[in-house]
Amino acid sequence: MSHNSLKILFFTTLMSGMFITISSNSWLSAWMGLEINLLSFIPLMSNNNNIFTTEAALKYFLIQALASSTLLFIIISKSLIESMFTMLNSSFTSIMISTPLLMKSGAAPLHWWFPSVMEGLSWNNCFILMTIQKIAPLMLISYTINFNVFLTFIVLSSIIIGAIGGYNQTSIRKILTYSSINHMGWMLVAMLMGENMWILYFLIYSLLTLTIIMIVMPFQISFVNQTYLINDENKIMKFLLFSSLLSLGGIPPFLGFLPKWMIIQFMMTNWSMVIISIMVVFSLITLYYYLRISYSAFIILSSEPCWNYKSNESLSIMITSFLLMSISMLGLIASTTFINIF
Repeated sequence: MSHNSLKILFFTTLMSGMFITISSNSWLSAWMGLEINLLSFIPLMSNNNNIFTTEAALKYFLIQALASSTLLFIIISKSLIESMFTMLNSSFTSIMISTPLLMKSGAAPLHWWFPSVMEGLSWNNCFILMTIQKIAPLMLISYTINFNVFLTFIVLSSIIIGAIGGYNQTSIRKILTYSSINHMGWMLVAMLMGENMWILYFLIYSLLTLTIIMIVMPFQISFVNQTYLINDENKIMKFLLFSSLLSLGGIPPFLGFLPKWMIIQFMMTNWSMVIISIMVVFSLITLYYYLRISYSAFIILSSEPCWNYKSNESLSIMITSFLLMSISMLGLIASTTFINIF
């Protein structure tokens, strides 16, 4: 009981730190919110039943502390140099502030810590790290973002590394990690369209990630070849996993295609075709390792062992996953219908 109470306490302070950063009107209070968020997540990562969590927590703390100290140094330096900390069309200042925030959010090429930290976490903490922990840094990045050579480099490196990095992985945690890095590139481009666009992209990405984690978590799946542990009698769960992965990859009938569709249309009318062509090609490459997760579960010749794990929560998990997947399948149709009618 006390363990659960501590988790509730730290999760509350984690969310409080995020809201402090989002609602702050000064960089110092934004940094303070990031620190509260960081120090609340470290105890949530600890788990006595998993020997890898200590290493993951230490790595995460060191990287986040480095990024936070760099951000604080930049803020104090700019405040001393300027009487008022104003970024008067200074792309160099934007680059300096964005770099530690990009490290915090795990964008390439500042992503080296992300896969190893994810590998040592439980599925609940993986979801927090891939979604909630990125909200505050991304919100601060959106304040300073400018379309320049630096942003183009970050976007293309995130897209390319996210696609190639997960190509030869067998761990589902690492596959979702490189998927998150790939989607970071798309979210950075969505920021140029406006605040509403990247928030929409982030919400859809979080929904699809939650659906996938809710499917693999009760079956205790960690690797691609373990997906056959999903019972052969439970074809619905396999279908939900398959559909959610397709939606995460951005296949047109699903909701995951909607934000990418809007970004592609926006970039085609504003910039050269080269950047968007590279983004689309490497996003298609990510579909390979999305589909590979479902391949061993759907293959006709797969066998089911007699020691298969039977989840006691299969009915509730199935209902929740089915509702989330229904939003994913029907969201694009509902959105386009609503726009055409009204």
